[in-house]
Amino acid sequence: MKKKRVKSLTSPNKPEGHGSASDSRSHKPEGHGSASDSRSHNPEKAKEYAFLLLKFRLRSEKELAQRLRQKGFSEELSQETVNFLKDKHFIDDRVFARGWVSSRLKRPFGLRRIKQELMQKGLDKQVIEEAFVQAKEDYDETGIVKQLAEQRLAKLKNIEPLKAKARVYAYLMRRGFSPDLISNVLRK
Repeated sequence: MKKKRVKSLTSPNKPEGHGSASDSRSHKPEGHGSASDSRSHNPEKAKEYAFLLLKFRLRSEKELAQRLRQKGFSEELSQETVNFLKDKHFIDDRVFARGWVSSRLKRPFGLRRIKQELMQKGLDKQVIEEAFVQAKEDYDETGIVKQLAEQRLAKLKNIEPLKAKARVYAYLMRRGFSPDLISNVLRK
């Protein structure tokens, strides 16, 4: 197999060593910072990135600020951007919490797991509790656990019953249901 010959990165009009790619990277004009320096102080770029993130799904205030910082924006600019979006009603932790709870209950996940996810996303305990008060009214966690356990046990009918119950227990725990509730359902 023949190797392709790589063209030189230098300009045909300049002698080797002047203006090559390695020279331009190591040589910064005075008074100009790196790309991340310009990004960390550019409010328009921060808003643009925040809107991009919000285009895919709602986010909590803490989550959005964290993503902005990860992208290279300063702590101060990240917080200013979050405050701007909050003032303009583009983000609201209460709306986010209700939406998150609703979507996760449809999967279905247990209340414990959903609460833990919301805490990881930086929501206030009071906001989480408000979202759960509304959700608990329509959500029959015991019925959901029974249904999931029956479905899972049916799939595991060729396995020894004690082993099958252990697997179903582990499955329901991973989905965030209460250990006591799972035990009660599996005993019946």
